[in-house]
Amino acid sequence: MNKIIIDLDVVMKEKGISKNSVCKNCNLQRTQLNNYCKNKISRIDLKILARLYLKCDLTDILKLVEEEEENS
Repeated sequence: MNKIIIDLDVVMKEKGISKNSVCKNCNLQRTQLNNYCKNKISRIDLKILARLYLKCDLTDILKLVEEEEENS
């Protein structure tokens, strides 16, 4: 089964961008940003991703990974 993970935290660290800066520039609440950074969201809001101008491709933030299925 495939799963989408969000590498927003990694991209922000690589680019030296603080959470405070992203919250201010993108008009996001800190809790909302933290949920994206920790992969704790179930539905991705495309409007939020559009506001996250981090000079990168969307594929740098969103990754499709294959989960190993447990054999029961």
